[in-house]
Amino acid sequence: MGTRSDRYLRSMYAGGRGDARAHRWARAWGRIVSTGLMPRRWVVLEVRGRRTGTVTRFPLGLADVDGRWYCVSMLGECNWVRNVRAADGRAVLRGRRGGPVHLTEVPVADRAPVLRRYVQKVVGGRPHIPVDRHRPVEAFAAIAAERPVFLVERAAPGTTA
Repeated sequence: MGTRSDRYLRSMYAGGRGDARAHRWARAWGRIVSTGLMPRRWVVLEVRGRRTGTVTRFPLGLADVDGRWYCVSMLGECNWVRNVRAADGRAVLRGRRGGPVHLTEVPVADRAPVLRRYVQKVVGGRPHIPVDRHRPVEAFAAIAAERPVFLVERAAPGTTA
């Protein structure tokens, strides 16, 4: 399924975890995105690790639907998702959309339109989402339970991640 480059990208995340190549790319993209020079769709999510308490960073592409922005986990249940849940949604975004945010998990029944928009706009996420971007929104409902989605809201003044 997919092109040779899609297979290569998926191979970096075998078992749902990034290998050394994925970590190198994430660090490089994280530095680029953190400059704020990329389009506002691209951010670095900073969230406290649930075990260590140290801030971890993950470059992400955001999906926009009806004027609202969403973080989508292309790998499903992964570390950044578990860390966001453990932090009660408190996080920081770096990039053009920088600042403290609150991430609220979207119910499974409401995820399909966000997932569709994500694969339409976030090219790097496409190989990891098993539905073609041209399919109708109903096709994305079948995988919605496997892909956590979080609504991005600005944190109240005075709150930190």
